[in-house]
Amino acid sequence: MSDLLDFVLEKHGGLAAWQHTTEITAHLNAGGPFWGLRGYPEAFTGQTLVVDPHRQHHVITPWLNPGHTLTFRPDEVTLRDRAGALVDRLAEPRGTYRGNDELSPWQPLQVGYFLGYAMWNYLVTPYLFTFGGVRAEEGETWRENGETWRRLHVTFPADLATHTAEQTFYYGPDGLLRRLDYTVDVNADVLVAHYTGEHRTVGGLVFPTSRRVYRRNPDNTVDLSVAGITLELSDITVA
Repeated sequence: MSDLLDFVLEKHGGLAAWQHTTEITAHLNAGGPFWGLRGYPEAFTGQTLVVDPHRQHHVITPWLNPGHTLTFRPDEVTLRDRAGALVDRLAEPRGTYRGNDELSPWQPLQVGYFLGYAMWNYLVTPYLFTFGGVRAEEGETWRENGETWRRLHVTFPADLATHTAEQTFYYGPDGLLRRLDYTVDVNADVLVAHYTGEHRTVGGLVFPTSRRVYRRNPDNTVDLSVAGITLELSDITVA
C-alpha cells in the first residue's frame, strides 16, 4: 500500500477495525435534479441501507413502494415484496445503459443498480482500496479551499462495480476525504467532482455524512453553484 493509503486508513479507524466489521447500516436522504431527469424526483428519501463491507452486496428498504426491498449485486439487481416474493429482476445491469445519453430516463432497477453500487462504494471507502485487484498510488497535491490536499489515484478491476475504472480521491491534512473525481460510465461518461463533509465516527470507523456532486470541467475546476446530487446519511451503525 502507498504511504497515503496507510495514513488514510489509520484516520478512518484502521485496517483491523474495517476487517472486523461485518455490516454497515445507514439512513439515506437523496436529492438534486439528477433524479428528476431519470424520472424519480421524489423517490429517495427515508431509505435504509445495509451493506456488507467485504463483498458487493447492498440492501435498500423501501424501494419505490413501501413494501418493496431492493438487493444489489454487481451481476444482478432484484426487487422483492414484503413476503420475500420476487417482483422484478435485472440481470447483468451494466450493459443495459449502453446507448443512453445523460438525459435518457432509467427503468427502476437501473436506478437501483446505480444507487446500489454507488452507496456501497461510498460506505466502504477507504477499506475498498485494500481489495484484491485495486491499485492505489499517490499523485500530485492539489490546492483548494485554502488547503493542500493529497491525491490518491485509484484503479479498480473490471469485476468491481463502481463509477469508472480510474478515480482520484483528495484528502485533507487530517486524512479525511474532501473530494473525489470520476466519470460516470452509466451516465454517458459525464465528468464529476464529488465533495464530502460532516464526517462522523461510528464504532471506531469514520464516514462522511454529507455529499454534493457537481459537473467537473476538463481543466479540473468545478462550478459549485448547483449540485446535481445531494446525499445525506444519518443513523449510521456498524456491527
